[in-house]
Amino acid sequence: MRILLTGSSGWLGSALAPRLRALGHHVIGLDPVPSAETQIVGSIADRDLVMRRVRDNRIEAIIHSGALHKPNIESRANSDFVATNVQGTLNLLDAAVVAGVQRFVFTSTTSLMISQAIRDGFSGGARRAAWLTEEMAPEPRNIYGVTKLSAEHLCRLYHIQHGLSVVVLRTARFFPEADDMAHAIEQSDANTKANELLFRRLTVEDAADAHILALEKAPRLGFDTFIVCAPTPFRRDDCAALIADAPSVVARYFPEFPALYARKGWTMFSSIDRVYDASRAKDRLGFVCKTSFADVLAGLAGEEGRA
Repeated sequence: MRILLTGSSGWLGSALAPRLRALGHHVIGLDPVPSAETQIVGSIADRDLVMRRVRDNRIEAIIHSGALHKPNIESRANSDFVATNVQGTLNLLDAAVVAGVQRFVFTSTTSLMISQAIRDGFSGGARRAAWLTEEMAPEPRNIYGVTKLSAEHLCRLYHIQHGLSVVVLRTARFFPEADDMAHAIEQSDANTKANELLFRRLTVEDAADAHILALEKAPRLGFDTFIVCAPTPFRRDDCAALIADAPSVVARYFPEFPALYARKGWTMFSSIDRVYDASRAKDRLGFVCKTSFADVLAGLAGEEGRA
């Protein structure tokens, strides 16, 4: 297929483009930042550019991973987020309809599911971790989440009105930058990311693979939304204990974890405030992340065996 990949210079785009080419696809990258994976340097907010490039390049599928992200909140105006994340998505959807594009994959975010109450550790009015599925009604707490949710609604609208096959992937964290959680300050970056694989993270490789599968299955799905995250070992009835004493809950599922962490000098978060349930992606999309917390522990055990 001839695929337009937005955000091609980003962390996900740089992992996704070579995988798509290896499968025989012709990938055309669009990003404001030049890179080896970007053939078109420009913004998705430029409507004329988007319409022309989709038409002239005879695009058959669009993977829309380009956006302004949460870290941009401090340096960019709300209007910039609307222009890129909302109007830019609308531009791509319009171009897809005009050009007869058959498949559209939209990279959304689990961040839009986190209200201020969830961030403060309250779920259902009580101090307990929030169990998050695609069925919940999101209440985004910042302009990033608001604009990504608006873009999701546009995707659904264009499926209803035009029959465009769209798969929305609400990806958990996969970026390489340091975590913004308060307790991460006292932990190594690797330690923090290992902990997050229990409930809110995946590797960029897994994120890329999820997009490839979504592209393949879009016509059969028509429209669907999936949380994409490493599989959690937790259950809903763990949510109160996860807020109160997360290490004890983790130790129930992974009895070897305390000793392995102690030898590494790592610590577990004292409290976990949310769990992303990716079971819908497993059941309907057929996708499960290859890397999980159990793999981290296996790696630590292997280090110990080689010492």
